[in-house]
Amino acid sequence: MIYKQYFHYVLWCLLYTFLTVSCEPEKERSQDVEYRTWSSYLGDAGRTHYSTLSQITPENVEGLKMAWSYEAPDWGQMQMSPIVVDSMLFGVTAALRVVALHAATGKEIWQFGDSVQVWHSTSRGVSYWEGRNDKRILCTRGPHLFALDALTGKPISSFGNNGKVDMRKGMHPGAREKFVISNTPGTIYKNLIIMPLRLSEGAGAAPGNIMAFNVITGVLEWVFHTIPHPKEEGYNTWENGDAYKSDVVGAANNWAGMAVDEEREIIYIPTGSAAPDFYGGVRKGSNLFANCLLALDANTGKRLWHFQFTHHDIWDRDPPAPPNLLTVERNGEQIAAVAQVTKQGYVFVFNRETGEPLFDIEELSAPESELMGEATWPTQPRPLRPKPFARQSIDLTESNISPFAQNADSLRDILMKADKRLYAPPSLHPVLLLPGYDGAAEWGGAAADPYKGILYVNANEMAWILRMGKADEDLNNLPLGEATYKKYCVSCHQIDRKGLADSGFPSLIDIELRKGSDEIRQIITNGKGMMTGFPQLTDKEKTALVRFLFNQEIKHNVSENSEGKEIYQLPYKHLGYIKFLDSQGLPAINPPWGSLHAIDLNTGEYNWSIPLGNTPELGEEGIGTGTENYGGPVVTENGLLFIAATRDGYFRVFDKKNGALLWEYKLPAPAFSTPAMYEVNGKQYIALACGGEKLGTPKGNQIVAFALEP
Repeated sequence: MIYKQYFHYVLWCLLYTFLTVSCEPEKERSQDVEYRTWSSYLGDAGRTHYSTLSQITPENVEGLKMAWSYEAPDWGQMQMSPIVVDSMLFGVTAALRVVALHAATGKEIWQFGDSVQVWHSTSRGVSYWEGRNDKRILCTRGPHLFALDALTGKPISSFGNNGKVDMRKGMHPGAREKFVISNTPGTIYKNLIIMPLRLSEGAGAAPGNIMAFNVITGVLEWVFHTIPHPKEEGYNTWENGDAYKSDVVGAANNWAGMAVDEEREIIYIPTGSAAPDFYGGVRKGSNLFANCLLALDANTGKRLWHFQFTHHDIWDRDPPAPPNLLTVERNGEQIAAVAQVTKQGYVFVFNRETGEPLFDIEELSAPESELMGEATWPTQPRPLRPKPFARQSIDLTESNISPFAQNADSLRDILMKADKRLYAPPSLHPVLLLPGYDGAAEWGGAAADPYKGILYVNANEMAWILRMGKADEDLNNLPLGEATYKKYCVSCHQIDRKGLADSGFPSLIDIELRKGSDEIRQIITNGKGMMTGFPQLTDKEKTALVRFLFNQEIKHNVSENSEGKEIYQLPYKHLGYIKFLDSQGLPAINPPWGSLHAIDLNTGEYNWSIPLGNTPELGEEGIGTGTENYGGPVVTENGLLFIAATRDGYFRVFDKKNGALLWEYKLPAPAFSTPAMYEVNGKQYIALACGGEKLGTPKGNQIVAFALEP
């Protein structure tokens, strides 16, 4: 009798649980699961940067204190956004060491990385996958994707070749010695990881294939060709039908990351520019699928729809961040949408299933190029709403010169003589690029309220000067080291090797006094920071380049390489990434130089816009001027927006309803990264990486976490 009563009781409990769970609104259930954890890059698969954790409120946020700090073994820029699984926080140091920390204390649990070789690249984090008792961290170093045991940090030998796979395996054989890395975590979908790739931006770049690898075995499961092969859609948008296997044309890669709609089984992938940048005479056509938002079947890689943001890109206008998945309301109807922010300061919003634009998009007439062999595309797309979240070059007048500039007259002369037209093509004369090379939106991306349709995006307003020059010097008549330098290094480090310090490109003068030849060769091969590497160079070319940099090259040697092949030259060269600055090294246009916005994507209207950051060099006058910023925001359901990102090194919390500043904290070093919000043992934390170094700021090496005092 007792057993029968117990059986009925258990049955009733199971029935009650089923009824209450099945009747619970789907939205609330998904919120509880998806937005209370931070086990995926930028919080969740939809890249919303959003949390429903509510212990920290607008009323008590002033009580935030540093809960713990971890000192990494490496110093310098950390762009990574941590992820948190249960009580473990996973991140990447400045030298690409993966670390697992206790998320409530910051105590190191394990570390994975080469203790001898120093890697000079940057990483925005790692990916996490689990299945039954199998928990894995996926990370990259160089061209390799690693699978690590999440609990121990040890490589999983059954994955690929003893724990790693070469991401170039999905490319044609001619690309397998080219520069291929990944700065951004791969996107997990079921048992797949779809990988973003960073490639060279010059002539000879690898093709930007989208590749999905099996998380368990490392086997390549599917490939999407962003430079189409014969009989594939888009093939005819490249004048050179063999662009997909060209030794000159390449890229069109996804480097910024992706978002995935797990319910609809669609992955949304923004693709970058085709290479070479700035001169497209060798890749005429609209160049599909470069500069696109691709919607692919996440199981197979089959294209469902696409939209191209820039046709035949010659400005490096690649989408800089993953898209955001959110729901917007139109005429009382809830629409699953995908929003993509751009370097131009535009927000494009589409129906997630059909690709239909949710705001009208116009095709603007674009100027023609005067460069020989170039063929600019006649139109470029622009959404009618929302309005751009950063100023456009065409809007600038003489009155927009910075009021703080001591050389205002000379700056005014530059501004008025430069070509400021929208989509003014690269020219032998100065073109003013605003938003600049790095864009209005940055790789930190936007945050989104996934159910209310509000987008939160931080922006830069740094103008740059774009200029081309004739390649009137035959590199084959120069010594090999000098020729190699002029082909690969001169646009960043300049012809005199003095670099562009204010624009972030260091001088190479007397480099032999600061670094040894082996370290220089390693940087040439693997890259450093955001500098791409050149693994395709022969040993003879690398040796010659080091001798040139060390002023040891014999001038009468000719540049013939070991195979006797001539050095390929484009007819024009990019003259460098030059910021439009005043004599004090500050932006030459008037503030704000950085800003933060809340955009209602239900209507296309702005809820608010404010300057983001201060300029310490200007003292009291610099308050509210805004600064350059890299890294994105985190928003909470209960009304808070958290963001660091600024050059002035502060971590700030704003009221997401009106942009009012609620709290700020001076970090140990600027955090050019997106925070992670999580909960351990009932306590809410927010953690971020403070590496500094970028924008001329001091170096740091800390990962820090904040929480309310007990």
